[in-house]
Amino acid sequence: MNVDVTALPGIGVRKDFEVKSGRRVGVIAHRDGDIDLIVSKPDDPDAIAAQVPLSTDEASVLANLLGAPQLVAKLNDDHRDLPGITTRQLAIGDESPYAGRTLGETGMRTRTKTSIVAVMRAGQLHPSPGPDFTFTEGDLLVVVGTPDGLDAAAKILAHG
Repeated sequence: MNVDVTALPGIGVRKDFEVKSGRRVGVIAHRDGDIDLIVSKPDDPDAIAAQVPLSTDEASVLANLLGAPQLVAKLNDDHRDLPGITTRQLAIGDESPYAGRTLGETGMRTRTKTSIVAVMRAGQLHPSPGPDFTFTEGDLLVVVGTPDGLDAAAKILAHG
């Protein structure tokens, strides 16, 4: 898929791509660091139908929401021949006792027999995090295990 990059003098840079419907979806990265999510009008790819300003944190959450499901789908596809094994994404929410704490402190593998295979943070993938990896609020964890183990992992991340 081709991403078009267009300089916007005095504003910043527009980066967008065409989706199946013919519309263009992308972002405007302003010179001052602001970010806008944009969607073109159906009949004019240069005209903006919707423009949503995003804070840096909001842009990071959106990137996580878009990136983690693709990774989970790929892992689920890879595990389809392993009955009883599945992959799920679990979030470090604002109430999680593990925000600001390390993976090792969760005791996840010992307590649930699940494995945290990746963390999506601010649109960046952190594969195979070690026990010293520190979680932050908004992280999306990609966890592999049995359905019961994944349910237990979700409870641990939410309540300790």
